[in-house]
Amino acid sequence: MATTRREFIRMGCCAAAGLGVSSGLSPFGLLNALAQGSGYKALVCVFLFGGNDGNNVLVPLDSTTVPAGFRYTDYLSIRGAQSDGGLGLTQTELLPVTARTAQPSGGTSFGFHPALAQMRALFQQNRLAAVANVGALVEPMTRQEYQARSKRRPANLFSHSDQQQQWQTGDLSGFGTTGWGGRIADRVQGVFNAGAQFPPITTVAGTAIYCTGDQTRPFALVPNSTPGLQGFSGSAASNARLQSLQELLTLDTGVSLIQATSATTGNALQQSSTLAGALQGVTLQTVFPANSIGNQLSQVAKIIKVRGALSLSRQMFFCSQGGYDTHSNQIADQNNLLGQLDAALKAFYDATVELNTNSDVTTFVVSDFGRALKPASGAGSDHGWASHLLVLGGSVLGGDVYGRFPQLALSGPDDSSSSGRWIPSVSIDQYGATMASWFGVPAGDLPSVFPNLPNFATQNLGFLV
Repeated sequence: MATTRREFIRMGCCAAAGLGVSSGLSPFGLLNALAQGSGYKALVCVFLFGGNDGNNVLVPLDSTTVPAGFRYTDYLSIRGAQSDGGLGLTQTELLPVTARTAQPSGGTSFGFHPALAQMRALFQQNRLAAVANVGALVEPMTRQEYQARSKRRPANLFSHSDQQQQWQTGDLSGFGTTGWGGRIADRVQGVFNAGAQFPPITTVAGTAIYCTGDQTRPFALVPNSTPGLQGFSGSAASNARLQSLQELLTLDTGVSLIQATSATTGNALQQSSTLAGALQGVTLQTVFPANSIGNQLSQVAKIIKVRGALSLSRQMFFCSQGGYDTHSNQIADQNNLLGQLDAALKAFYDATVELNTNSDVTTFVVSDFGRALKPASGAGSDHGWASHLLVLGGSVLGGDVYGRFPQLALSGPDDSSSSGRWIPSVSIDQYGATMASWFGVPAGDLPSVFPNLPNFATQNLGFLV
């Protein structure tokens, strides 16, 4: 669908300020939100672009104590040995953990990808949880219902652009114009951030529709850069040029489009100045890895450190890492990417401990989709559907696997095809609503943030306290 000029301008205004509480927040919802207190909380989204293969992120290790389809031998028989061009990780490579509670299949033994050693350690410390088989889902669906088309499907499954859009918007028809992060921000800004002169949501990974609400617009920042206009040295001539620009932005032209653009630019300059002043001289003791995702999360930690100067009790952030479209050379490529992610997430968690906000900050991972369990040619994998995701923080009830692990059987009850493209057992709405509830969104307002949530009996997965 072509983007209108109005939508292009609206979605591109990444530095505009949040404008308060949405009309969807009822008076009773406001009272409920206030009753939850005003202590600081932050949500940090890390989007893995390309479709991360969750099948190798979390692998069942039970062998004889669980039914067929939920055993390591089932995984390896389909993935195949690496020596034969397959994608199977050996039991020696995998990092074993024991979940606190058993899966519906009875399984409790799992293995983390070998590159996720620090995430495995946080799992064992009950600071990280895995959520199994999460994906775009309008309503609960079985294999038979999928094949018979008797239930509503998300539009354009297995398409990168469509599924990236749907994961960020929660609108599975493919026509969403706001993101669920932005809609959450709409509902908390006027309640928890009253009087703030800075947006509640910041992206350090470029433009992302996840950050755009009905009223909220994000602030966009390039990591390790100084917020604000460049090229103004502070000299008398430079200051005169800046003053002239500011006066032009307040000039009444009588043209609505120009006025709106000027207002957006003016807000961006003001917000940039506010953030630049707050960040001046700010450092962290925690050392972050010198890679893209490390730089992004380091910047997020610094902004969290100056939250008081920004008058924010609720903040949201968007980060990303690309390269997960592993149609070939998956073992090496995913190992490298997950290694970078593992180090960056551990450093970020350590930074929240340094800032004494580890129980106030929840970091969660999402991706376009999972990948097929059956390998493709070239030692890679094709696009899938559901995937296994990670949630990290001091308020996470970690050390457990939430949701329902799929049965590892081609053309089995959880396979939408004959290649191991798992039908989700947990929806985007359930995953996001669990975090939104913790963040302070009243239960009555959740369906306006997550439109498919009423279709699911369980609306809070219970991985946050």
